[in-house]
Amino acid sequence: MTRRASLLAVAALLAAAFVHDAEAARPLTPLPALAATFTATSYAPGALARLRVTGEVRRVELQVLRAGAERAWSSVGRPWGPPEQLRFRRGTVNTVLVRLGAWSSGLYFARLTAPGGRAVAFAPFVVRPAVPGAARVAVIIPTYSWQAYNFYDANRDGRGDSWYVDSHRHSVVLGRPFAGNGKPPHYRTQQRGFLRMLVHTGRQADYLTDEDLEQVASGDDLAHRYDAIFFSGHEEYVTAHIYDVIQRYRDLGGNLAFLSSNNFFRRVDLVGRRLWLIQLWRNLGRPEAQLIGVQYRANDRGGHAAPYVVTNAEAAPWLFAGTGAVDGTMLGTARYGIEFDMVGPNSPPGTTVLATVTPGFGDGSILGQMSYYETAAGAKVFAAGTLGFGGSDNPVASVLFQNLWAHLTVP
Repeated sequence: MTRRASLLAVAALLAAAFVHDAEAARPLTPLPALAATFTATSYAPGALARLRVTGEVRRVELQVLRAGAERAWSSVGRPWGPPEQLRFRRGTVNTVLVRLGAWSSGLYFARLTAPGGRAVAFAPFVVRPAVPGAARVAVIIPTYSWQAYNFYDANRDGRGDSWYVDSHRHSVVLGRPFAGNGKPPHYRTQQRGFLRMLVHTGRQADYLTDEDLEQVASGDDLAHRYDAIFFSGHEEYVTAHIYDVIQRYRDLGGNLAFLSSNNFFRRVDLVGRRLWLIQLWRNLGRPEAQLIGVQYRANDRGGHAAPYVVTNAEAAPWLFAGTGAVDGTMLGTARYGIEFDMVGPNSPPGTTVLATVTPGFGDGSILGQMSYYETAAGAKVFAAGTLGFGGSDNPVASVLFQNLWAHLTVP
């Protein structure tokens, strides 16, 4: 299909497929008084990072924060290094050079605060590993999905610059500040709990962005570096290259965990710093269930959120160890849902449903299914099946995260 034909087909695709996204119903967010973004999504330790700042504030304090290291739920991160006082020109784009330390790979934020707290802006960035593969585990930050759901109105036409706001828009620009105060869309509810578990328990990993995955030559290279790869959040948008290298990694026996739902759902093409929306992967002959084990079925906008109920504890005793869970019991009281994935005809042989979110909706047949399968090559693949599992910040979820980590990080 030509680029023009693909783009002409997008309008029909949007009308049918965007129904599943509860986030699309958000009201538009006005341009913030203070906004900041780094010129790259990730940097090497010790690098000089370039931060672009706009707004009507002349004096700000810059503080770097380590995401996941915070103790309080209301915090975004823990201060990492000393604060710096900055002075800007109003109404212009100011560039700040931020010297990064020899920090562990991870997700970080730059926090800019005006005197008296009258304006605050955050800008996320990832510190890549000093030696790729040294940790043997990779954690993927869903930077493409972050930008797809970013309603920042850079052109000031009163509409967020995203196809979720404007159905006539077929691309999004990477590197924009995030709407509101600059926190990535749904970071807290979709991946923060998992990252907090990693930091607070001292588990080391190579943190990579979607853009970093684009630079990996092949799935063979990934298999050489990593025993397990964790997709920490809503990995909805992937390019053909990312799909190819992850599928090849799985085929070579690499272990995968998808901590959200609706992953590898849509193909996007990366052209320069712009993502173009192409088509659903299942419409291109590559249904996501063949890789993940489950695939997106529906969105009920949170109307049927409920705890997971264990359906097959015997199939994964390693996952439920320490929870006391048996078939028919709830995995704590935390409620999950919004988007629901289920097994289907394209799920790999032996895919097992471990737990479900019920009751179903529609005719009662659509559930959120937590799944697991193994391949003859030795790959172990886990999928949460509901949106927000990776954001869980409760004792039961912490045990599940740690059990999952222990099981998948064994070669």
